[in-house]
Order: sequence, then C-alpha cells, then structure tokens
Amino acid sequence: MTTATPAGRTPVDLRNPAQLLAALPYLIGFRPAKSAVLIGHEYPGDRPGLILRGDLPRREHRAHQARALSARFAEGHHAGVTVVIVGGRRRPGKPPPHAGFLEELTEALSLPVLHALWTPTIRTGAPWGCYRSEECAGTLPDLRATVAAAAATEHGTVAFDSREELEALLAPRSPEALERRADRLSRLTSPPWLDATCVGDAASVVRAAFERQRLGEGPLTDEEAVLLASALKLPEIRDICLAMAVPPASAEAREAERLWLTLVRETPAPERAEAATLLGFTAYMRGDGAFAGMALDNALEAQPGHVLAELLKRVLHHGTPPEVIRGLATAAAGPLAGFGLEPTDLDAERAA
Repeated sequence: MTTATPAGRTPVDLRNPAQLLAALPYLIGFRPAKSAVLIGHEYPGDRPGLILRGDLPRREHRAHQARALSARFAEGHHAGVTVVIVGGRRRPGKPPPHAGFLEELTEALSLPVLHALWTPTIRTGAPWGCYRSEECAGTLPDLRATVAAAAATEHGTVAFDSREELEALLAPRSPEALERRADRLSRLTSPPWLDATCVGDAASVVRAAFERQRLGEGPLTDEEAVLLASALKLPEIRDICLAMAVPPASAEAREAERLWLTLVRETPAPERAEAATLLGFTAYMRGDGAFAGMALDNALEAQPGHVLAELLKRVLHHGTPPEVIRGLATAAAGPLAGFGLEPTDLDAERAA
C-alpha cells in the first residue's frame, strides 16, 4: 500500500534530519509505521516535492516494491531523494535495519539518494540515525514543538496516529440510514425540482446544509441527504463546490471540506462519489495527499469510472503540485450566490 503526497504547505528543513523526521506526520497526514518514505527534493533541492510512502516489504518482495516506488520519481523535476525507513530494531554496533531494501531503492531510483535516514518510530525522544555515517544520529525533538507542527496548527491540519485512524473518518455513520436513502434515490428518475428552477433550488439545499452545519445541528435526515445527493449531481452545483476549495485552507474551504466529509458518511453509493470527489479535491488543494487519495478511492469504489475522480487520482499518482490543477477550481469560480457565501463576505472573512 502506498500513499502519494504532492508538495504542500508544511515547511520543513530537508537538511535537518531530526526536524524532517518529526515533520513526517504533518507531511503525509498520519504517523507512518513500518514504512519507507521517499521525499523528492525540488530544484534547487531545498524544499520537498513528491512525498511517497510505502509499506516495508518482505525480503522476497524488496525488488518489486523498490521498482514500484522509484517509478513514481521517473517523471518530474527533482534534484534527488531523501529515503526514510521507519521501523525495526537497531542492534548495538550494527547499521540501521532494512539496509538491504535501501540498496534496492538506491539501485532502482533514477535520482541520487541525498540522505538515507532511519528511526524505529516517529515519537518524541525516539532514536534516529543515518545509514552512511555512525556519527549522524540523535533523538527526535518534541513533535508538537516543531515548525511543521505550528504551521499545521495554523492551517487547521491534523496529523493522525495511523493510516487506519485517518481512513476511519470516511466510515458510514449509519449503514441503516444509507440503505433507506439508497432505496429513495433509486426511485428518482430526475432531479426533484422543476426544470425552470432546478439549479436555484439545488443551491438553496446546499446553502441550508451549510447553515445547519454552522448551527451544529444533528445528523442529516433522510430527506436532507437525498436532496443534497441530488444537488451535487448537477454540473452547475458541482462547479461552484469545486470553486470553494480555493484559496486552500481558508475558512470557506475548511467549512466546505467538513460538509463534503459529512456527506461522504451520510450518502450511499453511487451518489456518494460526488461528495467524495469534492472532498478529495479540497484536501488535495491544501496539500493533504494521503486524505485526498483515500477520498478519491472512496469515490471510485462508490462509482467506478467516475471521470473527475479518475482524473484527480492520476494527477495525485504523479505527485502533481496542487497549484498546477488549481485552475480546475478557478475556472469554475463565479459568484457563490445561493450558498450564503457572497464574494464580499469572503473578503471580509479573510481580512478578519
């Protein structure tokens, strides 16, 4: 299992091993364990590019895993790669564990390995070391006191303790409710509004959902969930929702991401694909490749072949920086009338 993360907003000093290791949970969204993490150095080499995490393989699978990970760096503009191995025990007087896999990676990569680091776990006070120098070693600083942690807090980013904990965010709230809603949606042959007022009525439904979210009301009713699922299927509504992902990590984008996450948990397949795709796109825009990938996988599980989800999955696979596809949102941007988020309101919030 692999996780790709494009260059994001988390600042990290690639020349400081301890700070880099402590920043990993914020760079990939969760605390990696039994993992190989490859961090591309963007030209001129002082900031991270593509970040790729893969499971540590069994001995017989080393070569295959090394080729799979290194292939992701065949394209792009990187000056080199830092390899981090997380897991295993280091015996006294011996090099860090998994040195054989590091050799496989070094041979498979088309880029130079600029640093090769090891730590048994990403925890405050855990030991770390370098594969190429015994003197290059130390202990990890307080993970909560790093520059990366401060930046993540400022942008509202949460680092989870495990990939499984992050994935659990997407779990259905009530399978019974999904079954009822699936039955109701299957009986709809067209949007539940008149043609003449369809888009405006659908926008009102989304606006009402934002309002109930602000008020902290309870779970969606079946009627609300069905109407929201129907609204997100309209191209005009979807485009406005895409536009809400920029500027990334703004108050509006965070509010939208919370609503899309709620809908992923409250909507049955195949309609769930729309909310999951919006969630993936919004997470991608703020640089959270791990969660974006999970959301897009969720969308494609709900509706295999979903065009936008497949497109976003491909660009995520190649580690494309969010800025490159930001035009997907800005092209859809327009007056956010109907969602209760007029451009003047947005400007006032950003200035506050």
